Amino acid sequence: MPREFKKLTHTLYQCKYHVIFCPKYRYRILRGDLGAYVYREIYRLCGQKEHVEVIEAKVQVDHVHVVLSIAPKHSVSRVMGYLKGKLAVRVFQNYPEVKNRLSGGKFWSRSYCVSM
Repeated sequence: MPREFKKLTHTLYQCKYHVIFCPKYRYRILRGDLGAYVYREIYRLCGQKEHVEVIEAKVQVDHVHVVLSIAPKHSVSRVMGYLKGKLAVRVFQNYPEVKNRLSGGKFWSRSYCVSM
């Protein structure tokens, strides 16, 4: 068995997804402390989710690239809903000035791009 494969009880898998997502209106707000905070939280939140692992992450000023290993028992859309939802709540708690800049109280754009 090659090392890059992971194992569940009855499944051997290698599911890697490159995901890109943006703040609402693609505002260029992910810089400095906020960008570093989002980067750390991505690793922390995915570490809390069973069978989800961050392979690589890059936070740009107006978007985020993440390569995730997700077990086949989880859907990409559920993982992204969890990640974007928790990130938004924590950003608004720790950076309340950001909420004032974004109308409607939404931090992330609804969409994201994913490829295997």
